[in-house]
Amino acid sequence: MPIYQLEDVPEEFVTPKHSTAYGRLITGTQVEVGLLRYKAGEGAKQHAHPHEQVLLVLSGKCRLTLDGKPTIIGSGVAALIPPNTPHALEVLEDAEVVSCKGVIGGVGHRI
Repeated sequence: MPIYQLEDVPEEFVTPKHSTAYGRLITGTQVEVGLLRYKAGEGAKQHAHPHEQVLLVLSGKCRLTLDGKPTIIGSGVAALIPPNTPHALEVLEDAEVVSCKGVIGGVGHRI
């Protein structure tokens, strides 16, 4: 069972096609976990993917629009994003977010 020291995992732009998320990813065969950072004003434009996803806000504040319904989420709040559901994220305050996404066809966040 691999053990990861987060500071040894290279940082990257995680989903540059959809988002400004920057951080570290740990990828298994079924799940991928990312520790992501955003600056205020950044976020993810509306998109959908076949992966189920969970977002957990560690710090900061964001507006998550899930299936057309905006909700403010902040520290200690988690959101479950069902597969193929349109969603977007607008970062209102600098934020650190844990994002867990299913791996489909060998791909998780790097869609």
